[in-house]
Amino acid sequence: MQRSTPVDPTKMGAGRAIAVLTSGGDAQGMNAAVRATVRVGIYTGAKVYFVHEGYQGLVDGGDNIRQATWESVSMMLQLGGTVIGSARCQDFRSKEGRAKAACNLVKLGITNLCVIGGDGSLTGANEFRNEWSELLQILLKAGKITAEEAKRSSHLNIVGMVGSIDNDFCGTDMTIGTDSALHRIMEVVDAITTTAQSHQRAFILEVMGRHCGYLALVTALACGADWVFIPEMPPDEGWEDHLCRRLTYQRSIGNRLNVIIVAEGALDLHGKPITCDIIKNLVTKKLGFDTRATVLGHVQRGGTPSAFDRILGSRMGVEAVMALLEATPNTPACVVSLSGNMAVRLPLMECVQVTKEVTTAMAEGRFEEAVKLRGKSFENNWNTYKLLAHVTAPDVKSNINIAILNVGAPCAGMNAAVRSAVRIGILQGHNMLAVHDGFDGLANGTTESSGWSLPASMIEEISLNIAKFNIHALVIIGGFEAFVGGLELVTAREKYEELCIPLVVIPATVSNNVPGSDFSIGADTALNTITTTCDRIKQSAAGTKRRVFIIETMGGYCGYLATMAGLAAGADAAYIYEDPFGIHDLETNVEHLLEKMKTTVKRGLILRNEKCNANYTTDFLFNLYSEEGKGVFDCRKNVLGHMQQGGTPTPFDRNFGTKMGAKAVLWLTDKLKECYRHGRIFANTPDSACVLGMKKRAMIFQPLSDLKEDTDFEHRIPKTQWWLKLRPILKILAKYKISLDTSETATMEHVIKKRGTV
Repeated sequence: MQRSTPVDPTKMGAGRAIAVLTSGGDAQGMNAAVRATVRVGIYTGAKVYFVHEGYQGLVDGGDNIRQATWESVSMMLQLGGTVIGSARCQDFRSKEGRAKAACNLVKLGITNLCVIGGDGSLTGANEFRNEWSELLQILLKAGKITAEEAKRSSHLNIVGMVGSIDNDFCGTDMTIGTDSALHRIMEVVDAITTTAQSHQRAFILEVMGRHCGYLALVTALACGADWVFIPEMPPDEGWEDHLCRRLTYQRSIGNRLNVIIVAEGALDLHGKPITCDIIKNLVTKKLGFDTRATVLGHVQRGGTPSAFDRILGSRMGVEAVMALLEATPNTPACVVSLSGNMAVRLPLMECVQVTKEVTTAMAEGRFEEAVKLRGKSFENNWNTYKLLAHVTAPDVKSNINIAILNVGAPCAGMNAAVRSAVRIGILQGHNMLAVHDGFDGLANGTTESSGWSLPASMIEEISLNIAKFNIHALVIIGGFEAFVGGLELVTAREKYEELCIPLVVIPATVSNNVPGSDFSIGADTALNTITTTCDRIKQSAAGTKRRVFIIETMGGYCGYLATMAGLAAGADAAYIYEDPFGIHDLETNVEHLLEKMKTTVKRGLILRNEKCNANYTTDFLFNLYSEEGKGVFDCRKNVLGHMQQGGTPTPFDRNFGTKMGAKAVLWLTDKLKECYRHGRIFANTPDSACVLGMKKRAMIFQPLSDLKEDTDFEHRIPKTQWWLKLRPILKILAKYKISLDTSETATMEHVIKKRGTV
């Protein structure tokens, strides 16, 4: 949506007031959304108010509605739950209660309301807006407000953000809190797995989600569970026998444990609940396995928000303020959400309608439709789960050999991609070969998982080994080296006919610098490691005050980790190669911190990407800040190093890796059929060698040769990177007076029409 006349964003909110409240169940990341709403609201010149205790605070008024300041939202980012409180409110359900709430808002001149909550909270907000004029008339008649006040507050704008760990709101890919809840669940699953293996036990885990199976489904995908029970897709008749056969088979092939995931709302085909106890009794009696059940409960709602939820909350907060200030009396109440990596605005009531349709479809036994209504993301997860679970290898082999190799530095989530690629390949009847030591292994013939880029002599060796081992297709998992190596193999096809086989590159690197994909496997894990470390470092300054930390992150020349960690940890600046900076910028940053130390927030956090500038090194920045801050603040520096490449993969990286591996092998299977001619495989078209990447809203295959144009080979980064447009948000949230480009805003999209065309 292009605007003809640019608006000065710092004056958009002048003379206006915004109230922000959190309602319903709490979710990690709500504080990030509150913080961003407050700071961006103040940035636009608006007054911003906290409403404490949700709708109850709106009805009770008084001290519950307080003006927010810049400092009042400091140190909120890393806290779970909601700092401004949430409550279930009966009073707001009555017209009398809503009239009281309207009166409180009118008296303060608040005509913009930002509600963070689930579908119930957002439906309530919409109802409040629809009867606003009527409520004003009631208050006028009762003499509670003057005609002047009524005129000044003639209409109410509402914007919603969905805060719910259940991820049950249709139209949004991820609700605030879902990713953090998955982190809590996976921590428990990992811990339980080790004890279960020791004793050869079966473990049944019940996860939250009310009537939505998202948490259970993604957990099952991420941990490779033996079975998952979700409300959207009850198991077939006779599932008890099928489950027992499955568990027995897993033990027979040498697995020492079984994991079964149950969503709390799971039902059978007759609508009867399937509980942990029912499954436990079944497994114990029928199989005699030592079985334990664990109900995770409210652990899933607690703890610190993940990096993704902090960034999601911050981006949604910015978008919510813009949506409120751009709204007219005719704009329908909207929800701001994320689709892929794009911020979108959706009509609130359309989303609520579709969410209710899911419940109806489930109640009426239309389960396939219920899965579709949940949205593309849910459907993809379910389809991947179906592909990988409950399936036995076919008796008929395809006589196809697919080789898998890991290239470059390791990263968390690579194993998930290898595992699902191998499994899908075996299910397709292929023979899957693991190549040890990357391209080196392929050249030396060690096929039975990492090396660097390819010299010419190696390409010849590779072509000989492809012929020797009769390899028909390649899956290359890795970072920029994998991309360049894939390109070199494609270029060498002219010389070596053996290289005319389909190949796919799956981006896996903490740097997130592979052309053709917005995300790489491993980047989310690294981002969470940096964010957690920054939290601890900031906390260490709580007692000392007036301290600035300079932290160096990895990423090569790619500033993704530094920028995103800056957003997630609340940094004052993030220096990166893609956003050049000079001595004047450094001077501005130092002055900014000197000013900050005069406020109640006496901490500074500076992130520096390892290769952002050859001369302005981490030591240089440390010396500069130390010298300029003399007598006002002292400095510390940390180089995070290889801890960013280690650790257990996050739920996102496990799930992403699993889906990428499966999709890559299915694509290769189709390509092999296309390229099979005269009894042999011959693939020399550009579209037979692709990068599988996440672009905006979908996973797509792009020919390696097409991506050359968009690649800066010297600095090993793509020329266009989507996350650069988030940098102004980082600066605004750190209180810099910069211009936010509002010429391109998210347009209102329709969920109902969108659903029909998918």
